[in-house]
Amino acid sequence: MSDPVLKSVSRLANIAPEAWDAIANPPGAEYDPFLSWNFLDALETSGSASEETGWAPRHLIVEDEAGQIRAGMPLYVKTHSQGEYVFDHAWADAYERAGGQYYPKLLTAVPFTPATGRRLLSPEPKWQRALLAGAVQAAQQWQISSWHINFPDHTQMLDLDAAGLLVRRDRQFIWHNRGYRDYADFLDALSSRKRKALKRERAEAQAGIEIEALSGADLTEHHWDVFFQCYQETGSRKWGYPYLNREFFHLIHERMPQDVLLVMARKDGRYFAAALNFLGSHALFGRYWGRLDDHPCLHFELCYHQAIDHAIARGLDRVEAGAQGEHKLARGYEPTPVHSAHWIGDAGFRDAVDDYLVRERSALDADIAALAAETPFKKSG
Repeated sequence: MSDPVLKSVSRLANIAPEAWDAIANPPGAEYDPFLSWNFLDALETSGSASEETGWAPRHLIVEDEAGQIRAGMPLYVKTHSQGEYVFDHAWADAYERAGGQYYPKLLTAVPFTPATGRRLLSPEPKWQRALLAGAVQAAQQWQISSWHINFPDHTQMLDLDAAGLLVRRDRQFIWHNRGYRDYADFLDALSSRKRKALKRERAEAQAGIEIEALSGADLTEHHWDVFFQCYQETGSRKWGYPYLNREFFHLIHERMPQDVLLVMARKDGRYFAAALNFLGSHALFGRYWGRLDDHPCLHFELCYHQAIDHAIARGLDRVEAGAQGEHKLARGYEPTPVHSAHWIGDAGFRDAVDDYLVRERSALDADIAALAAETPFKKSG
């Protein structure tokens, strides 16, 4: 049998959609909309993830002797660390102060998307191993300082750790569905004081407005126009400029509206706020929100309470509401570990980062334990 053939691809459009999706979302695996060809190519076709924005695609694929794609990974040459949600700016600064060149670096991730999922894309472990070895080989041949894998799932995180990559731990606030029949059933699991607080919050948020949840054929370009206005307004306030352009959302509307849940608020016949979610087979992923006018508690309602409503109605296991945000804790979102993995070429710098990560993990575990004690659920014992 011939050795696997490793190839680097500068555009996802150069890979047949069905070939990519066969390894990204194989039958029997949890469906992840962010790994689909439609989503990743929309980022590139729209120019949101491109060499000009510091996200030059260099996707890796592994082919067998017959030329069939057996494994792949999204891979980008990064000239900065923006839009990643795993923060290595201090590493870059230390490396360059020591005389090294940290950028460009390699990144395996879904651009602008801090959602945990598969990163070594293949249903077969042997092809995953070939891909992992090929990625390290590519980093060495290209004389790249480092290769980073953001938000791998638990199984692949263990594989990356076993392969010698440095594992970094962080935390997100994730809502877990424990078989709730509806939102009221979820509230019954909370302490009396927290339950009353959330009821008041939702009543205040819903007063005087209409809330619509749109998916599939119910979505129109007008809805996306309003959402994009909201996204731009909030994005410019939070991080200077929005990462995604209007063309990206147009492509999502054309290609995968069934994977979208857009929750919108309307007052006096006019939409003025929106929250964008993506739908997987087991999870609802909250991504972006924005508003054109102020309204009490609306952020909490559109982004967190509505997400729980729809996750329960659809029988989904969890709501992943993105990075950061301790305010999610009071709304039933629990502190949950997430991970990244890192290959660093320079041995001395690798040892320094490894030492730092050991201390960071200890502090983070203590933080997660402290936050878990503050969840709004009834305390047993």
